[in-house]
Amino acid sequence: MDHTTDRGPAAEPEPDAGRFPGVERAPGAGRRPTAELEPDAGRSSGSGGEPEPDAGRFPGVEREPGAGRRPAAEPDPDAVRSSGGEPEPEPDAERRLSGGEPEPDTVRPSGGAGPGAVRPSGGAGPGAERLSGAKPDAGRQSGTESVAESQSGTEPDAGPQSRTEPASDAEEQPATGRKGGTPTRRRLRRARRLALGLVLLLLLPLLAAETALRVNYMGDPAGDAYSRGQDAIWLGHAWVDGRKKDADVAALAERLRGTGIRDLYVHAGPLEHDGTLPASAYRNAGRLIPAVHRALPGVRVQAWLGDKLATESPDGLRLERAGTRAAVVDSTRRILDAGFDGAHFDLEPLHSGDRHYLDLLDALRAVTRAHHVPLSVAAHQIDPLPAFHSLWGTLTNHPKWWSQAFFGQVARRVDQIAVMSYDTMQPAQSLYGGYVAQQTSLALEATPPTTDLLMGLPFFHENRFGHWAHAETVPAAVRGVRLGLSRTDPDRVRFGVALYVDFAATEDDWTAYREGWIRPS
Repeated sequence: MDHTTDRGPAAEPEPDAGRFPGVERAPGAGRRPTAELEPDAGRSSGSGGEPEPDAGRFPGVEREPGAGRRPAAEPDPDAVRSSGGEPEPEPDAERRLSGGEPEPDTVRPSGGAGPGAVRPSGGAGPGAERLSGAKPDAGRQSGTESVAESQSGTEPDAGPQSRTEPASDAEEQPATGRKGGTPTRRRLRRARRLALGLVLLLLLPLLAAETALRVNYMGDPAGDAYSRGQDAIWLGHAWVDGRKKDADVAALAERLRGTGIRDLYVHAGPLEHDGTLPASAYRNAGRLIPAVHRALPGVRVQAWLGDKLATESPDGLRLERAGTRAAVVDSTRRILDAGFDGAHFDLEPLHSGDRHYLDLLDALRAVTRAHHVPLSVAAHQIDPLPAFHSLWGTLTNHPKWWSQAFFGQVARRVDQIAVMSYDTMQPAQSLYGGYVAQQTSLALEATPPTTDLLMGLPFFHENRFGHWAHAETVPAAVRGVRLGLSRTDPDRVRFGVALYVDFAATEDDWTAYREGWIRPS
């Protein structure tokens, strides 16, 4: 939540796939026999046909029994075209059907495949000649042709056919037939594996961290982990620009009576980008401060000052300029002279390790001590994992968190530090509560006992990236604060919560604060 300017509310099918139903391709399937063919191989009477391109391309292929059946009554169209009439049965086929011995030149597959199965021998010979003259559609018939030929006693016609086109390179050596697929497919598989690895690399640590937060939300807080009377609330600009009247002060006093709130951060800015602050920004402060003192004795009215820093965009206040820091110090002196009981700074986005910010705090501390009032700051959250702000800054150019060491450097330079423990990106109450418990422990470890430490409570309801109202609730935050306090430093006196912000709070928020944080009477 930006406080700085708040003024109120599939693979390709194999080329030959489906052409040989029931046939398993043997190693080397699809290549031509290496033996040379005799010049007249495959020629029939009255024709000078050349060997067909597909002949012999599938050595070692075993056709399953019954594959390629066609009704016996249907003549082979190709046989009719070749002979000019009905196909005549060959004697060897008749002998095969009747149980006789095949002719010597008939090449039979090893293992005794069924009718019509052929396998050429390793060299040239009569059997090879017969195969080389086979028509292109041999073995390509639909599921009825081969058995029809066997039943009719005919062999597939090895005679010449009409002119055919030569087989393409893709058909001679299908790319998908090689082990591992094509290079493109292999690259795609490698890319998928790499993407999966990157996803797991990001998700596994995240899942582990979220699981740890859920576990961190378990257990019971200590019996005395309640308000120590050091709480605060951020109030909008309407309290100093004339919109709020004495009746509003009385209503606020009634609301706060019986709580642990002793500091009001009243928005009196924002600062100009050069560090100056016009007096018109807080023109009604002279009426508000005495009215609060009368209605709520002991409650301090601090001036809430802030501005957008030019750390992630060219527009904003530049702390690296000495003249700008000097102007901020002078503006603080003037506003304290107007009667405020302290100065509370909220400069965002402030990156971890900013030396110019530490120099500004040193100069401001001298001014507040001279006025005998506290110097207070709103602080970013602490790295939930070591150096997480560096990783997040590299990925998003917005290093949201501070290192724990930098948080400690800031805490030692101020009288009061309030952690903005909301806008956490947590999607569930248990995860948000566990996160607040973790932030409370980290802040207690880094803050000296002489500095007031306050943990922020979300008294607002928004749904956007980084904040879900159903998850970041006051009950979850209060429970997380109590758990972190109980585990880390249950005896810390200078500790409390800070409520952001008055103009967005609901009755449920106030009830949850009272019931969860104020000690039962």
